Amino acid sequence: MIVVENLHKHFGGFHAVDGASLEIKTGTITGLVGPNGAGKTTLFNVIAGVLKPTSGRVTMAGKDITGLPPHELFHKGLLRTFQIAHEFGSMSVRENLMMVPPAQTGETIWNAWFARKRIAGEEAALLQKADEVLEFLTIDHLKDERAGNLSGGQKKLLELGRTMMVDAKIVFLDEVGAGVNRTLLNTVGDAILRLNRERGYTFCMIEHDMDFIGRLCDPVIVMAEGKVLAKGTIDQIKANEQVIEAYLGTGLKNKATA
Repeated sequence: MIVVENLHKHFGGFHAVDGASLEIKTGTITGLVGPNGAGKTTLFNVIAGVLKPTSGRVTMAGKDITGLPPHELFHKGLLRTFQIAHEFGSMSVRENLMMVPPAQTGETIWNAWFARKRIAGEEAALLQKADEVLEFLTIDHLKDERAGNLSGGQKKLLELGRTMMVDAKIVFLDEVGAGVNRTLLNTVGDAILRLNRERGYTFCMIEHDMDFIGRLCDPVIVMAEGKVLAKGTIDQIKANEQVIEAYLGTGLKNKATA
């Protein structure tokens, strides 16, 4: 699905991404781990078009997407979420979902006056789809709640719901577990697994919770100092002495040997 080749992103003399190369295979849930400052989020931002690379190449399904802006990647089915959710707080949960699909008829003044029947038909279809998404995510009881009133975990589920409104091909999840309690994190994990297994979504996720990564991800990619350090299953990563000692700390080593 995604191939990153010798990617660099420099901010002055600081090399945030320094020659990273990796592959994300179709149908996988790939984990991206490493210490703060390893370049993970910068890599996400370059792939997702938020930042332009200094050099290197990114392809999606064999086609060059290097440097394309986010709105063009959105139309290609590449989406990303953020560590801090970006909901429209004053709108309802359902309305947050209904506004996602692009090129809606009612977006122009002309159509708002002269294409009301078509607009009504589209809105009815969007309403039905939004309700189906909310039921899938087990938050249909919150459909009329203001999005700004949701908990951190519920907002992460809402962000997943947005990707479902446009049938994304690949979704980049940036610390989906941040600020989420354990019970809701399990619900978020269940939703990601179901989207992967039942609907064929491909995911790549940054996460510091190694238990969460271990439950969902295969393979796991480790970054450090802007480079890819290792790749493998969670057990292989936990057994990699270089990763454990230099980058993930003794806490992971104790877990691996427990």
